[in-house]
Amino acid sequence: MGARIDALLRAAVDRGDVPNVVAVAADRDGPIYEGSAGPRVSGEDPPVGPNTTYRLASMTKMVTTVAALRLVEQGTLELDAPVEHYRPEFGELMVLERIEGGMPKLRPPAAKATIRQLASHTTGLGYWFWSADLLAWEAASGVPNVMAGDARSFTAPLMCDPGSRFEYGINTDWLGRVVEVVAGQPLDVHLAEHVLEPLGMASTGFRIGAEQRADLVPVHVKGPDGAWCPTDIEWPPEPDWWPGGHGLYSTPRDYLRFQRMLLGGGTLDSVRILQERTVRAAFTNQIGDLSVPEVIRTASPAHSCDFAAGPGRTWGLGLLLNTEGEPGRRAAYSGAWAGLCNTHFWVDPTSGVTGAIYSQFLPFVTPESMALYADFERAIYAAR
Repeated sequence: MGARIDALLRAAVDRGDVPNVVAVAADRDGPIYEGSAGPRVSGEDPPVGPNTTYRLASMTKMVTTVAALRLVEQGTLELDAPVEHYRPEFGELMVLERIEGGMPKLRPPAAKATIRQLASHTTGLGYWFWSADLLAWEAASGVPNVMAGDARSFTAPLMCDPGSRFEYGINTDWLGRVVEVVAGQPLDVHLAEHVLEPLGMASTGFRIGAEQRADLVPVHVKGPDGAWCPTDIEWPPEPDWWPGGHGLYSTPRDYLRFQRMLLGGGTLDSVRILQERTVRAAFTNQIGDLSVPEVIRTASPAHSCDFAAGPGRTWGLGLLLNTEGEPGRRAAYSGAWAGLCNTHFWVDPTSGVTGAIYSQFLPFVTPESMALYADFERAIYAAR
């Protein structure tokens, strides 16, 4: 297995499909594969590896969701309670109907959004790169997207009524703010004390030290000649809030411990983070008759390509779920998600396997990188 996957990774870098790549996998007994190819900075040394630091971007979301689910287990947070019960300012959000004459036309929502809807992306909140309407609102209002670390981003309107459709967006940033209120701790402290440190994830956090920052992979883009070029794209070091939707840094080896906890039904190395029934709920359809679109069209090609989720996709608590098994790949009701800079993970409780693949570039979900991810996954399952 190792030699075959090593060759896949090297070939993808040699073709220029990705600037670099790290891939890891584990089963219920522990890690089963680690491999990498390419330099940390395109055209330079040293190479990347399983302890290299990457921006998790939206792979942060499941960590924040786990923290919220712990509070649900403790009885201090209710999944079906209105968000505004914990964050009253959420009740001030309106639904964007259209932009007319350069001005947003807003109306009150037809229902109150709940914590469960935050965890399943059905409140109506969006992201600029997959919502032309939100992109137009940001241009009209002058309010930046959440990557700027500006708290004004929390004034962004809903794109539809809560519960009316799946709309991927800044829900988990709001969920992180709910966690802070309920727990009485800043999100960085709460995640560290209750999720990261118990799991031994010493290289994961919103802040990283000088040594780890020196090992951080820069976000790459392709230049006019088609060659990968490093950029200075970076999260704000001191944002107005700790972004539970995208702000963590980690290493592939570190985050694999988090994946293994989910694979283990909430437990890793005798440390229990969640009850097994809670983990099962995370891998269960939480959006009812709604569905994740087979293809989500980009609104910002510089940031994302069209995302081909595929047919039969739904959402659990923090996880994209496939409702049917994929031949040679993950079983039905595996959970997965990804990060904007092209990091991806999946957890397959039925087959007892989890894996992840890391690079660091824009735009998101290029066809070449998604083909590499699929080939890696197939290789893992073929070896079992």
